[in-house]
Amino acid sequence: MNRSILLTALLLVLIPASDQSSAHHAFAAEFDREQPFEVSGVVTKVEWMNPHARFYVDVENEAGVVENWNFELGSPNGLMRMGWRRNTLEPGTEVRVTGWRARNHPNVGNAGEVYLADGTRLFADSSANNRAANEPPAGI
Repeated sequence: MNRSILLTALLLVLIPASDQSSAHHAFAAEFDREQPFEVSGVVTKVEWMNPHARFYVDVENEAGVVENWNFELGSPNGLMRMGWRRNTLEPGTEVRVTGWRARNHPNVGNAGEVYLADGTRLFADSSANNRAANEPPAGI
């Protein structure tokens, strides 16, 4: 009897943990530290949700074609501790973004810093967390 209770308790602990671990990713699994980027454009959409907030920016490429980029930020809670609010970025906001490209998607990146038109520098609470908070992405 005690063994079945222990086994049931263990399963109740492990099953939710396995679901969460598959939903979240390590930085290196999705992004490439050897592919830093810097782009400028206009915010088109902001998603303020866990596990990562995201925002989208229309960026004009070298050929003059507008591409919509998808940027991952930190968690909403982490961003709020850094001074962000839900309305820090809104559609229509002009931004410059630095960070690292996704390994398998050309217009997806992990944002390191976001610069507003007035020069305000916002740290993105990036999952590339082994870099100092005031150090720009390598290669920029």
